[in-house]
Amino acid sequence: MPDASASPNGILLVDKPQGITSHDVVARARRALGTRKIGHAGTLDPMATGLLILGVGPATRLLTYIVGLDKTYEATIRLGVSTDSDDADGTTTAQADAAALAAVTDERIRDGIAALTGEISQVPSTVSAIKIGGKRAYDLARAGEEVQLKARTVTVSRFEVRRSTSSGTGAGSAAASGSRDGVIDLDVVVDCSSGTYIRALARDLGAALGVGGHLTALRRTRIGPFRVADAATDLTGDLPLLPPADVATAVLGAFPVTADEARDLRHGKRLAGAADRLAGLPTATPAAIDPDGRLVGIVERRGGDVKSAMNMAEDA
Repeated sequence: MPDASASPNGILLVDKPQGITSHDVVARARRALGTRKIGHAGTLDPMATGLLILGVGPATRLLTYIVGLDKTYEATIRLGVSTDSDDADGTTTAQADAAALAAVTDERIRDGIAALTGEISQVPSTVSAIKIGGKRAYDLARAGEEVQLKARTVTVSRFEVRRSTSSGTGAGSAAASGSRDGVIDLDVVVDCSSGTYIRALARDLGAALGVGGHLTALRRTRIGPFRVADAATDLTGDLPLLPPADVATAVLGAFPVTADEARDLRHGKRLAGAADRLAGLPTATPAAIDPDGRLVGIVERRGGDVKSAMNMAEDA
């Protein structure tokens, strides 16, 4: 727990509920912690639930090392209906007929998912937070402007169907085992790189199958080593902030330093000949940890030396 007598400093894991924005969560955390210095390592849409990572106080400087971590999502993809936002918050733009849905077999779904697994080129959803000319794509789309986003390379390391909702008649096809009122619902789990749009996966799977698709549910369960099971659900009272040293170590690995080395790093000096000590660490930019277990900063190799890439304030 943070020291009530000191300014809050740490990383806060939050399980965002459905129906509010990520910025609403930040506002609630600011009120609970009595500080405005709170940032986030990536947002979730109002429809989505799950893990948000907030940086509080000096620990906001760690968010840049967290935002690019890979993620896990649980989602429900509805095949047979397309929307203008690729999720349930949008307006229906097309609905497949019964014959098209009947042609969607389990094998075709497996093939469609396989094509969307691995390193893929993905065009983000039109209703996204990507900026075009300084404006968010979703603001332009809602204003009626045409939005054209460039494809980006992302990695989907797992795209697995956990369940196909059972309804309908017949056998041997997903439409038979998972159709309901002219749709097929797939509960899936996705492991992916940062920047992957799960809505776009739903859209592209539906398009490949010729029936359209969108998300009806989305929950983020993991960001790097952090899991939603450890997140706070009530943003009132004392909030469990993770110490910066623990977070930096979990994400980047620990580079133990002496008290003298910690002082030198904080003063901008290099640790001469220390580069060999970086060998075997999980990243090239580990966390320098002093003998008291405090985070000195993030370090990097410079030739045979080690220098600071980012320093934390000594009193933090």
